Amino acid sequence: MTFLWPEMLWGLIAVPLLVLLYVWLLRRRKKSSLRYASLGLVKEAMGKSVAWRRHLPPALLLTAITALLIAAGRPAAVITLPTAEKTIVLAIDVSGSMRATDVQPDRMTAAKEAAKAFVADLPRTVRIAVVQFAGTAAVVQAPTLSREDVVAAIERFQLQRGTAIGSGIVLSLATLFPDAGIDLSQITGQREMPPAPGDKPKPVFTPVPPGSYGSAAIILLTDGQRTTGPDPVEAAKMAADRGVRVYTVGIGTKEGETIGFEGWSMRVRLDEDTLKNISNMTRADYYYAGTAADLKQVYQGLSTRLIVEKKETEISALFAAAGALLVVLAAGLSVWWFGRVA
Repeated sequence: MTFLWPEMLWGLIAVPLLVLLYVWLLRRRKKSSLRYASLGLVKEAMGKSVAWRRHLPPALLLTAITALLIAAGRPAAVITLPTAEKTIVLAIDVSGSMRATDVQPDRMTAAKEAAKAFVADLPRTVRIAVVQFAGTAAVVQAPTLSREDVVAAIERFQLQRGTAIGSGIVLSLATLFPDAGIDLSQITGQREMPPAPGDKPKPVFTPVPPGSYGSAAIILLTDGQRTTGPDPVEAAKMAADRGVRVYTVGIGTKEGETIGFEGWSMRVRLDEDTLKNISNMTRADYYYAGTAADLKQVYQGLSTRLIVEKKETEISALFAAAGALLVVLAAGLSVWWFGRVA
């Protein structure tokens, strides 16, 4: 816990002074009561049960003063809160290896069903975009609040050749930051056109700490290794420099699977090392799903994790409310037991 106005905490020095003052007043009252023998008889008749009642209201009042003094210092703490607004990009591998049946009924169908369940679990305030990647990458659904449009985009997936994991990451970043001037020439295969005389200059890019951008995240699912496109690690560095977390999900058997497609066959193997590097660089996590049930559990966990965020929030109101409640409680007990506030 930190304090925005720490100098106000010097007021806490008054708390032990008030305790000493209270003890001094008790001793003074005790000396005065010794002058009257009848008071001692009354005290003995009342018993020891009343003694703690006499001290409880002042103790509550001192605790209230302490809480109010802490509130004056404007304390702040990192607490978990629901996200007010967020954009999540689902970057999903649609390479030919996704037709493998080691994940039942096949990798692509399992990925589609898990993604649709994930979309259904997210709050309606979260925008979702969908990027597919194989030999190239494409935005099949721009960020939207419409769950129906996202599900329709997922259903339109078509298997293609190649695996360009880096392209999926770069295009996801360009989707999140459309005005950032991210170079997509490696993805589209087209040369970047020189700026026209009337065009605005590209904004100056300033890197931020990895994982610091809390308004967006990328969830990347793949089952193989990069065969084309930009280096996934370099693409992950671009995401890290923009503070975007890239959660990676590996699907399929770790040992690999031999698949056939249009007269040719190949053995595909999950590149876990690269996926772990991507998640580590962007301060996210890597998840492995060997079955369709595992994949659904991964997405369920991500759904719960991404709809909340940890933020440093001022909690002065909590201490102030606790202090006010304790003052009321102390006064109420004093009136109830002794018929007076003080």
